[in-house]
Amino acid sequence: MQLNIPTWLTLLRIVLVPFFVLAFYLPFTWAPMFCALIFVFAAVTDWFDGFLARRWKQTTRFGAFLDPVADKVMVVIALMLVTEYYHVWWITLPVAIVITREIIISSLREWMAEIGKGSSMVVSWMGKMKTTAQMLSLVGLLWRPIPIVEFTSIVLLYVAVVLTFWSMFQYLNRVRVWKHL
Repeated sequence: MQLNIPTWLTLLRIVLVPFFVLAFYLPFTWAPMFCALIFVFAAVTDWFDGFLARRWKQTTRFGAFLDPVADKVMVVIALMLVTEYYHVWWITLPVAIVITREIIISSLREWMAEIGKGSSMVVSWMGKMKTTAQMLSLVGLLWRPIPIVEFTSIVLLYVAVVLTFWSMFQYLNRVRVWKHL
């Protein structure tokens, strides 16, 4: 296993998880902003590690495995924290949908790799839009500085849900999953 700077950045995201959770529960007025900043930092390292790996030609099989894992862990924990904070069905339901989609697509990627069709699971433009809406939503829902940011973040969460369904069906259609069943 070769460790390089992009892989270290990915590992840093995993190491940040307990600090992210602790920041969420700190009993200080600045804690939501600090928690959101940790999440933003993790999101930036997610973009940056992939950029560096491609730019420096340092992509590794371990990095390709670990990057989506680190991403999913941080996002799912953020979704869980948001759900706990709001504790209402109209936040819990979209969060459950997003997490379900992540499990389905991750399982689909694994299955397609097993049957030799892993290259058909490249990230789509719609998936990137979903991720952007989801990340912006989570930053606002973790920070909650003023009501308009909170409202906008909830709207973005629902936009992410629509894009979640859309991108999931794009993936399912692209790999013609029904043909392989």
